[in-house]
Amino acid sequence: MNAGEFLAPLIAEASEMLVHTLLSENKVLACGNGVSGAVAQTLVTNLVSGFQRERPSLPALAINADSALGTAIAQNHGGAQTYAKPVHALGQPGDLLVIFSSDGRDSNLVQAVRAARDREMSVLAFTGADGGDCAALLDNHDIELRVPEVDPAAVHQVHMLTVFTLCDLVDSSLFGSYEE
Repeated sequence: MNAGEFLAPLIAEASEMLVHTLLSENKVLACGNGVSGAVAQTLVTNLVSGFQRERPSLPALAINADSALGTAIAQNHGGAQTYAKPVHALGQPGDLLVIFSSDGRDSNLVQAVRAARDREMSVLAFTGADGGDCAALLDNHDIELRVPEVDPAAVHQVHMLTVFTLCDLVDSSLFGSYEE
């Protein structure tokens, strides 16, 4: 409850960031590790497949969802490059990288943020605890949704609820309210 009140203005900004990205005909690349990866896939699923209504698909890709690619990159280039390589390959100026991490310390996410910088992409970071190294790389074009909690389970819960809230806000902004 406290996190929701604290994050509410940032969630509104994040929904505007997503809407701007999509209206500009850019795409969303999302990633995370473990449970955070599942949350990234949930965001992408709701953007591409639809949230609570039938509507056109929105351009989004969970770059953590391709296990063959991820393991090949890790084997050939090291685990820290797992997401940076796809961001370099697929990211374009104006695209949005969305990262999910309960503490912001994952080296592969840090490298993904750096790759997004190289590709002139903005970053929406879902973090917890003190935001870690990922938060330190963000600038004034980025948004961090930091859950002020160190327990990973609590952070994941807030991240998932926030994803559903964002999907609802994006759908309402792009396609109108449900009653219309």
